[in-house]
Amino acid sequence: MIPLRIEEAALRSWPALREELYDGWLLRLARGYTKRANSVNPAYPSSIGLEEKVETCERFYAREDQPCIFRMTPFSHPVELDRFLEERDYRKMGTTLVLYRHLQDWRPNTAAAVDLSEADLDEWMAAFRSFTGSSDEEQDVHRTILSMIGGRRMLGSLIDSGRPVACGVGVIDDGYLGLFDIVTDPQQRGRGYGTTLIAGLLGWAQESGGRHAYLQVVESNEPALRTYAKFGFEEVYRYWYRASRCPEAAAPESSAAEGG
Repeated sequence: MIPLRIEEAALRSWPALREELYDGWLLRLARGYTKRANSVNPAYPSSIGLEEKVETCERFYAREDQPCIFRMTPFSHPVELDRFLEERDYRKMGTTLVLYRHLQDWRPNTAAAVDLSEADLDEWMAAFRSFTGSSDEEQDVHRTILSMIGGRRMLGSLIDSGRPVACGVGVIDDGYLGLFDIVTDPQQRGRGYGTTLIAGLLGWAQESGGRHAYLQVVESNEPALRTYAKFGFEEVYRYWYRASRCPEAAAPESSAAEGG
């Protein structure tokens, strides 16, 4: 497992509606839906001066009427970028842990008592909306992002007594399973449905040739961290954002965001 491969797989597995490569930096846009898909990813070395590059990015997002947000990782270039942004009054926010486990030795503890099925996009979106209360605009962008995923995709829906009680997305890219949008019906939390859903997605990945699994969880989400620790996930790196102004309209990160 190489952390940079996880980073690249995650970027491919959660596409933006529009991406532009600018001198080693990837500028992503998705009408404000998730910071990951609406931020500058300074992934590779470049040649243009730092101040000029940042100002160009600021103008790029200003034309889209969006805040200029940088997604900072241990792989960001140049190394002084985070300090430069801080001195430019960019606020640090949204620190997120990237967790990983190898799938070769993973085995489910018990057989699931409920049914994990693969939903079509309309069914899955309806369940997700009922659990999260997402708006029409958020649903529209979310649907487009899911339809653009290039890797092998699983829209998992956990069914109990004939109705969905949890849902999530698994994407396999070059043997790396990414878990996204793990959510349980708020009225059904605390009954282990989230845990069963995750186990089902890991099993699907194994059967589909997945060798590694990763996910992203906000560091303050202690219930989710406890859940993933039970599966043997461990932190491999973390990232955070630097925002030019508070992106209050941005949707939460699409991640395995809850325990259960």
